[in-house]
Amino acid sequence: MADSTFWIIAIDFGTAYSGYCYCVRSKPDAIRCPVWGEEHGQSTLKTPTCILFDEQGNFRHFGYDALMTYKMNPQSKDSFFQNFKMDLYNKTISRHMVITASNQMPMSAMKVFSESLRYLKGHALEMVAHHTSGKKFIASDVTWVLTVPAIWDPAAKQFMREAATKAGLVTETNSSHLIISLEPEAASAWCKQLPSKGFIAEGLQDTLEQKPGTQYIVVDCGGGTVDIAVHKVLEGGFLKEIHKASGGDVGGSNVDNKFKSFLRDIFNYTLWDQYEADYPSELQKMMFDFTRYKCVKNNRDVFIPCPYSLSKLAEETKAMHEYFKDVEGVSWSEGSFKVTYSKLKTFYKDSLKQITKLIKEIFATPEININILFLVGGYASSEILQEKIKRQFSQRCKIVCPVDAHLAVAKGAVRIGENPRIISSRVSALTYGISEARTFDPSVHKEEKRRENNAKDYVYCTDLFHRFIQKDEAVHYDDEREYEFSPINVDQISMTFRIFSTEAPDATYIDDPGMKEIGSFSVSMPDISAGRNRRVKFQMRFGLTELQAKATDLTSKETNKVHLDFLTK
Repeated sequence: MADSTFWIIAIDFGTAYSGYCYCVRSKPDAIRCPVWGEEHGQSTLKTPTCILFDEQGNFRHFGYDALMTYKMNPQSKDSFFQNFKMDLYNKTISRHMVITASNQMPMSAMKVFSESLRYLKGHALEMVAHHTSGKKFIASDVTWVLTVPAIWDPAAKQFMREAATKAGLVTETNSSHLIISLEPEAASAWCKQLPSKGFIAEGLQDTLEQKPGTQYIVVDCGGGTVDIAVHKVLEGGFLKEIHKASGGDVGGSNVDNKFKSFLRDIFNYTLWDQYEADYPSELQKMMFDFTRYKCVKNNRDVFIPCPYSLSKLAEETKAMHEYFKDVEGVSWSEGSFKVTYSKLKTFYKDSLKQITKLIKEIFATPEININILFLVGGYASSEILQEKIKRQFSQRCKIVCPVDAHLAVAKGAVRIGENPRIISSRVSALTYGISEARTFDPSVHKEEKRRENNAKDYVYCTDLFHRFIQKDEAVHYDDEREYEFSPINVDQISMTFRIFSTEAPDATYIDDPGMKEIGSFSVSMPDISAGRNRRVKFQMRFGLTELQAKATDLTSKETNKVHLDFLTK
């Protein structure tokens, strides 16, 4: 069991930045996290989500080490990956999918993700050893919590579990030592127990754990996605999800891309595309600078240093200041792009519009009465974002932001590792069920679905969908649905179960539009003495972030568990 481990380590694997927090299981309030980048003149609580492979595809560096090595060797043939987490959002995912490095070299996505997690695992184990006088711990001594966006589909979540297994965080035999935690849920678990001094902005008088009935929104603003969860506080500090997770790819990188598109328009497409192709590491460094500078304080203008190679290319055509002639809000200033605060805000426009739209949709839900809105995540540190949310929603509820908002997910994930039951109830994102054969009824069933068994003494309808749970239905943490099935033939020695999901709240047949098969397995029925008068009990558990299913032959007591496979072949 996971609770037999000595450490809890929560990895917040982000689009732009990644990090982890950890604690001794016996001291869950003493949460620590490392400081990154000091050897490179940085001092941050997360490191860039960048990974570098050599020309032969061998791992070289992760984080600041990868970024700085890549920056210092612009002509290197190394493969550099960044923002690759977004390759798992809203796409068809397979174990064999390939993603492309900045030098256009393809590589297995599973390798990129698993090597990144392998590095973070090793770094974390070295860190805990450092704080225990060098005592060595191995991965099996740890309950690992890996955070993923709540808006990811089941295939993306499964991909991350398999990448973590490949990275050596867990094995198939101790897979329960890895908890997949949803990012806004983890942030919620952290925010609900903070005292008033743990917040900036309006603050709170009491912890939410002391206020059962409170309804609140957690808006997790990351680099790639904005993820929103809506929770109600229950007695004992447990949380109930009262609105299914929502969000989209409108995080901080959306602002970065707007700035890059602006420069591309300024310098013309031909020059910019040449620069991007010839000097990818230089461009990456400039965008890294912009990511930091855009979170300005006190409504100040920002100065973004112009890379040397870009200015050299541009000046072959005309002087740098000429490019910004008649450009509102941006000018050339002694080797830097001077961006006024008002111009900077325009790069946020589309992202903020989409975020406020998502929040408004939740407020429009009649049965929800929001008391508090929490802003968390790295993007939430932007005053431009904070000001927008306050203007839009401060009349409806309190707007609060935890201190170190960018660590809320990782610290909350440690809480999830300590007690996975904190989120006691969730809303199902899809309808789930299995294929079933039932006595044929000509007044109800399609004629083309009519079948007879081998003995010709039983007429049944095939391909029926037996629903276990409906889209938007609330499910408890321990919620398990079960149903008993009988064989079609008297001499049947096994029963096969095919499991399906659909966006439709109700469906009749497994070949209805939108149906997706997510797993199948068989259970043996070796004792045929009772003919068709035998039963197999099928059980499916829904209240976790990952689905579980099993079936038991009630005659032989043999049980099979299913590995639900959401990944395309």
